[in-house]
Amino acid sequence: MLSKLEKINERFRSLENQMSNPDLVSDQNLFREISREHAQLSPVIANYEDFKKKKSQLADSTALLQTETDSEMRALLQEDVRGLQRAIETLEETMLVQLLPKDPGSGKDVIVEIRAGTGGEEAALFAADLFRMYSRYADIKGWKLEFIDGSITEIGGYKEVTFSLRSPEAYDSMKYESGGHRVQRVPTTESGGRIHTSAVTVAVLPEAEERDVVIDPNEIRVDVYRSSGHGGQSVNTTDSAVRITHIPTGMVVTCQDEKSQLKNRAKALRVLRARLYEKEMQEAMSKESAMRKAQIGSGDRSERIRTYNFPQSRVTDHRIGLTLYNLEQFLEGYMDDVIEALKKNEIELLLKEMNG
Repeated sequence: MLSKLEKINERFRSLENQMSNPDLVSDQNLFREISREHAQLSPVIANYEDFKKKKSQLADSTALLQTETDSEMRALLQEDVRGLQRAIETLEETMLVQLLPKDPGSGKDVIVEIRAGTGGEEAALFAADLFRMYSRYADIKGWKLEFIDGSITEIGGYKEVTFSLRSPEAYDSMKYESGGHRVQRVPTTESGGRIHTSAVTVAVLPEAEERDVVIDPNEIRVDVYRSSGHGGQSVNTTDSAVRITHIPTGMVVTCQDEKSQLKNRAKALRVLRARLYEKEMQEAMSKESAMRKAQIGSGDRSERIRTYNFPQSRVTDHRIGLTLYNLEQFLEGYMDDVIEALKKNEIELLLKEMNG
């Protein structure tokens, strides 16, 4: 572990030297990349410096203890040694966790796609509820949310909605949201008071830089058309909406939120780039261990990860068997109890793999 920490320390100092170079600012992509890596390594280096300092203090106190004859001074030194040993053990455990394999998307912004599944209008309404929940979560965390595109139903639900969350913490927390979300409640459209079960799928994509995924202009087809609103009426008299088809994979991305065709095209390309990047990540992950797959999940959107039961005010995360009875608060964006439990579970799986 110590040799690995020394290599990380060398890398950290190299990044600091690069950041002090005024010419770096001229390359914004490289500057963001270096700044992100520097920010990720900072907590590790802070603990490593503290670890080295306490190891030195422990050596000094131990040496003094061997020569000290005064009983009171010996008692103080012994207490000092015990405290330093406890602190060093805690730092070792913390640094071990920090050195666990990082998710390739760690530290990145995310693009989130929510799609209504089985359940018709009720599923679309729940898709809107999830969008609001993630919006509130972003507000609580201080993240920046940007709406990208959405298809609204007549009664205010979303057939699908796409948005981005900008923060170095976004992917590391939001990645657990990918999968199937099931809701059990009496729909507003149900007159008989019967509980219905509907489903919504969520995809959380790490937002790729242009250098991460290069899109060949010859491999995409761009179609433009007029934006349309509820009922299909025209909300724009120009061909500002954009549909991009990635020919090799068949992926299709549409965007009509902006009045500018160029802005819609740029947003659509961001989504396409994120989807292609996630595809690369999933392919790489499929070659890794079963434990690693369990850590992130299968990536299958049909995998049911969570159930929201309104009659019992219950939210259950099926991956870790955690049930909470605070559904109203959870939907207001107070998701950290579940997110932190999922993070802890991931660390335990990785430690088990490392020790196994």
